[in-house]
Amino acid sequence: MKNSNGDGFDGRLKSATDAKRDQLERFKAAADDPKMLAKRAEKQAVAAAREVKRKAKAALQLQEKEDLARRQAEVVKLEAAQAVAHAASLVVERAEAAEQAIAQEAERKAERDRRYAERRNRKR
Repeated sequence: MKNSNGDGFDGRLKSATDAKRDQLERFKAAADDPKMLAKRAEKQAVAAAREVKRKAKAALQLQEKEDLARRQAEVVKLEAAQAVAHAASLVVERAEAAEQAIAQEAERKAERDRRYAERRNRKR
């Protein structure tokens, strides 16, 4: 199809200018169109709802992270208390074992001293 404005450069330039002007006028007319305004408002409402949902999800995730951190801190505190209690029981057990060893050593020494005393008394 040939342009009706002619085949020359001026004709093509004029038709391109007319096309751009017509497109701009259609765009301006569409901006004031109630259907377009309604569609734009609907898109904005959907975007706002999406943003609210995103923020609620982020808040929920933050709360879950805080809960998890709090539970982990409680577990760590409980484990630390158990470790301290276990260490204390080990100290008590070792102290009792040491006392028993000292007592047994004292008994052995007393028995040895008694035997030596008997031997000395027999010789006399």
